[in-house]
Amino acid sequence: MKRAFVFPGQGSQAVGMGKALAEAFPQARAVFDEVDDALSQKLSAIMWDGPLADLTLTANTQPALMAVSLAAFRVLEAEAGLDLKQHAAFVAGHSLGEYSALAAAGSLSIAETARLLRIRGNAMQGAVPVGQGAMAALIGLEFDAALEVARAAAEGDVCDAANDNGGAQVVVSGHKAAVERAIVIAQEKGAKRAVMLTVSAPFHCALMQPAADAMREALAAVTVKPPVVPLVSNVTAGPVTDAAAIRDGLVRQVTGTVRWRESVAWMASQGVESFYEVGSGKVLTGLAKRIAPSATGAAIGTPDDIAAFTASLQG
Repeated sequence: MKRAFVFPGQGSQAVGMGKALAEAFPQARAVFDEVDDALSQKLSAIMWDGPLADLTLTANTQPALMAVSLAAFRVLEAEAGLDLKQHAAFVAGHSLGEYSALAAAGSLSIAETARLLRIRGNAMQGAVPVGQGAMAALIGLEFDAALEVARAAAEGDVCDAANDNGGAQVVVSGHKAAVERAIVIAQEKGAKRAVMLTVSAPFHCALMQPAADAMREALAAVTVKPPVVPLVSNVTAGPVTDAAAIRDGLVRQVTGTVRWRESVAWMASQGVESFYEVGSGKVLTGLAKRIAPSATGAAIGTPDDIAAFTASLQG
């Protein structure tokens, strides 16, 4: 059976995430300690005890979600005998989840990934003054129709398609006034729902160029190894293994569309039958079922999830 392991992005965070893993498994605890040390901050305390306002600060959310994903992944390796080379065809991650995927596949160390995501979070937060940008979810429009909405709404401002999540769910991002216009136009074009998202900045649009520049500089300073299995890139929706191409993709994804629908569909076309979401939440598991209905999958973020996966792998 061909499997893909996928890693969640921003929006999957919750106070308490990863705590049960840390309490049950020393391998998980070691990951949280490593991230805390890398950031010189007790990020794990914010993850487990809150407050939610601190956890949802982008500079905290991004390394925190990675930490939970890698804690779960290290436990899978120890408890289930998971070996990506043997048990997986691809890895992929939604936005910041791409960094988690690369850490799991051996391209980046956990400490380096935590530091990169702290830089990324700060740079994305600081790229646009608070209140000037916005994001909105357009539900019930396919991607091409949503793209037309974004273009019509721009009117000289920025309004880009940020996330093509699949299941007729597209997120647009840009100047607040343009995103507000996009909501009206989408409703006129028959969207089931078009709603503003509670986000701290307009991610994955041209306004993020200063953050892309910051990540180009930060990534140039770290060692990126080829992943043990191909990464399916957010910006190309195809496989990459070359270190230079991985760096380029991580820079481009800051301003580019997260092509999640195409990524999952491509993996399914290559024979992937099961998608396993490693980390906090079940967002990607739900999306995979919409994009590739014949595929199976499960979220792996708790000790019970680890036990179920271990049984499936050894059964």
